[in-house]
Amino acid sequence: MELTPNQTRPSTQTVKVGNIEIGGPAFTVIAGPCSIESYDQFLETARFVKQHGASLLRGGIWKMRTSAKSFQGLGAEGFELVRTVLKEVNLGLTTEVTDPRQIEEVHDFVDMFQVGSRNMHNYALLKELGRTKKPVLLKRGFAALIDEWIKAAEYVTNGGNPNVILCERGIRTFETATRNTLDLNAVVYAKRHSSLPVIVDPSHAVGIRELVPSLSLAAAAAGADGIIVEVHPRPAEALSDGQQALTFSDFDEMMNRLGRVLSAMDRPLQKA
Repeated sequence: MELTPNQTRPSTQTVKVGNIEIGGPAFTVIAGPCSIESYDQFLETARFVKQHGASLLRGGIWKMRTSAKSFQGLGAEGFELVRTVLKEVNLGLTTEVTDPRQIEEVHDFVDMFQVGSRNMHNYALLKELGRTKKPVLLKRGFAALIDEWIKAAEYVTNGGNPNVILCERGIRTFETATRNTLDLNAVVYAKRHSSLPVIVDPSHAVGIRELVPSLSLAAAAAGADGIIVEVHPRPAEALSDGQQALTFSDFDEMMNRLGRVLSAMDRPLQKA
């Protein structure tokens, strides 16, 4: 998978996620709430982001939080409402799994498993995901080298599951103005030194709602295969990461601007 600097870049493989393919010429937008809080909140958000160009949903069923006192997600109590919403909107879902035992619990209704930054080095989890055939979205650890990130993906691919998508979500640096520092260098480098698709999570990278759209456009211009962004109907009421969630109007405006950037690059937007 890894190349020396003077080698030719491998062709990017495509990864089929539900009814769409990530890694081809089309740019994929994955959108939804950080945490699935209720049926109404998830349905309202899912309908809106689909109507405005998202081709895949994101939504946390379990949430790993820095504070044990923070909202940890609905867990198993949310399974039925998630199934109902997915059927109503006819979109696939990517959600984070934090424990190997969770894989089987959500396997029947999740289209892609997400490995969060904190779990990039959780090799037991990665090995278990290697035994599945469902796609895996592997987020870069907040202090991980690019090489470590790519090698973490190999725990999944070597286990027999080639369907891995890398996700740059910002790294921890000396800068404190933003939540993390988005490393677009890593996007370009990983695209050159790996055959895996690469997407960007600007929401976690910056942690500030007003900056997410600009970084989304930058990700598209840098050649990323897509973005994953947080959207909430009322961010001030969000149970997690409300400060970085786009409002509906924010998402609509961003998608309009994104369309112009993609047009300039002769790239289509992925259709649901």
